[in-house]
Amino acid sequence: MRRYKHLDDVQKLMWEHDQVRDIGIIAHIDHGKTTLTDSLVADSGIISEEHAGEQLFTDFMEEEQERGITIQTAAVSLAHHYEGQEYLINLLDTPGHVDFSGDVTRALRAIDGAIVVVDAVEGVMVQTETVLRQAIREHVHPVLYINKVDRLIDELKLSPDEMQKRFAKIIRKFNELLNKYAPDELAQRWKVSVEGGSVAFGSATEKWALSVAQMKKKNINFKDIIDAHKNDEVEKLAEESPLDEVILDMVVNHLPNPDQAQAERISEIWRGDIESELGQSMVKSKVDGPLCMIVTDVQIDEQAGVVSTGRIFSGSLEVGKEVHLVNAKKDARIQQVGIYMGPDRVSVEKAPAGNIAAVIGMEDAVVGETIVDKGVEIQGFEDLQYVSEPVVTIAVEPKDYKDLPELISEMRRISREDPNVVVDIDEETGEYLISGMGELHLQIVQHQIEESGLDIETSEPLVVYREHVKDKGGPIEGVSPNRHNRLKFTVEPLEPEVTDALDKGEIFDKQNKKDRAKKLRELGWETRAAKNVLAVDEQNIFVNETKGIQYLREIEEYMADAFREGMQEGPMMNEPVRGVKVALTNAKLHEDTIHRGPAQIMPATRRAIHAAFLKAEPTILEPLLKVEVRTPQEFLGEVTQTIKSRRGQVKSIESEEDLAIVDSSIPVAESFGLSADMRSATEGRALWGSEFEKFEEVPPSLQEKAIRETRERKGLKPNPPKPSELID
Repeated sequence: MRRYKHLDDVQKLMWEHDQVRDIGIIAHIDHGKTTLTDSLVADSGIISEEHAGEQLFTDFMEEEQERGITIQTAAVSLAHHYEGQEYLINLLDTPGHVDFSGDVTRALRAIDGAIVVVDAVEGVMVQTETVLRQAIREHVHPVLYINKVDRLIDELKLSPDEMQKRFAKIIRKFNELLNKYAPDELAQRWKVSVEGGSVAFGSATEKWALSVAQMKKKNINFKDIIDAHKNDEVEKLAEESPLDEVILDMVVNHLPNPDQAQAERISEIWRGDIESELGQSMVKSKVDGPLCMIVTDVQIDEQAGVVSTGRIFSGSLEVGKEVHLVNAKKDARIQQVGIYMGPDRVSVEKAPAGNIAAVIGMEDAVVGETIVDKGVEIQGFEDLQYVSEPVVTIAVEPKDYKDLPELISEMRRISREDPNVVVDIDEETGEYLISGMGELHLQIVQHQIEESGLDIETSEPLVVYREHVKDKGGPIEGVSPNRHNRLKFTVEPLEPEVTDALDKGEIFDKQNKKDRAKKLRELGWETRAAKNVLAVDEQNIFVNETKGIQYLREIEEYMADAFREGMQEGPMMNEPVRGVKVALTNAKLHEDTIHRGPAQIMPATRRAIHAAFLKAEPTILEPLLKVEVRTPQEFLGEVTQTIKSRRGQVKSIESEEDLAIVDSSIPVAESFGLSADMRSATEGRALWGSEFEKFEEVPPSLQEKAIRETRERKGLKPNPPKPSELID
């Protein structure tokens, strides 16, 4: 097999779309993604076969090596020789821990196909379901690799028939998830099967794998696998049926090339005019068409500056080209273009459509940015829809206050590189808060800050609540400071189905107004209200319900900005608001522009909205985790007790051979330290996984304490204001 070692090989293959595959490896934590990646990288000669599985080439961060987990998606371009043809595989190795699911979402936007890795012993776990659901949402075609088959042989002593039953069960569960989350036509087309060749099984640590195609080609069966283990001939098995060959053959055969993928994907992830020149160029993945790239990762390099990595859907990145950043509304010039070989970014002159590449020179780029040719005005890509939200917070402060400016700068850098890290610098209360997806996520952020040379102190993890209302409040009139403008607002809860549509990204702020109105009408809104949405902020909507108000159009932007501010910090405890509809019901405005500027309109708007909120039976919501525990039957009582002791609810218990599978919900506020308790309760023999489930109302008996503690921590008065305190 020819192995490429020179950049020229990669650059030539980048232009041959039928020989390119943009793929990722996704899975539950510890199911073997990075060990598998090592063998695939070794196939190209980038690392030696001898060190594959041990080197963990794409886990090059110090923290990843110390913890033994993938924290950040790593990219590598590698070649694979198949049936006389050379193929370029642009590969992303993604994290498996739920706290880094945002990284998986960003990676999926850049790829067309995914290898879903499942542990043969543990089976389909919570995060397996999560990443598969994410892949389907991004229209990324999955295939299945069942890993750690050696455990079935060495630990469980399964016979060939028992092994096949285990595989059949995993495949059936996988296809059930496809049926659950994918449209019928897609679920049927993407259904995996051993016979069809879209399933492989093997051992990444032992570097062997099998598929039906390989079994026929090499005349190997299940009995041969077991015999190889009995006779201590695993190395021979790896030589006869190497892991990299089986997996990459499956990738070439069953995952789409850029031309095939983009013909289907573009309409799913881009809401622009498909019939336009750029739309057709993206659908056809034209390398000579107008440039269009989406940024899926941003890193700040000390030497190079801002490095923006993403997928090129049309045209080519080229050094010196002038481009336009759609969301930032700014022009820039490409200074460097590069591709990734694990930890190394290698410079190239050009990178064409259908590939994943890095670009330097986009100082204003953020994740989700759309880069096009200068002078082109288009609609950007669909916003990335994350499966979770930042629901855990820590307060941070420097041990030496002269380091405060540097700490703020570092916090903002981290937040830019990882959009799932939310930094809140409250100059009034003196709080410096970092919110993330979970405890581990925040531990990594803390480590990054300390690695920059800063000595810091952090608080214990705190839950991030959401403020909500259960009834209608208002209309409440807000008066501008100069007394010349009067605005009336109501606040009420959004319908659950509308909030759900906001969560799914079916309704969003930058959406085409006609598309948004159509969706809202489908969900039961009246035509006039659906057409007159002024702003959407997270899971909240601002609507104009007035008629014929003079000068109103001139202040709409000011009101929308005040609405967003009011939703980011609610009146109960300065926490974000969720699931609320704000309506402007009347207005009386001064005829002179100078008397109705932002300094007049914004305070009147925000204070009136908050007063109406406080009259609408306010409440607070807390985030819940879905927790699935697989435990030996003898520890079932201890597991359920551990869950219930944390205000958790056991929703169902199923039996599977000698295991009990417990499906439960636990408030995030009660989840800190759960790992240690679960290990202790089960002598380390339980397997468990979690994912963000939903927001739910805090029990009434606990609300007052939660509000008071949060307000006091933020330096606010213990009790929320009264409506009369907010309006004149």
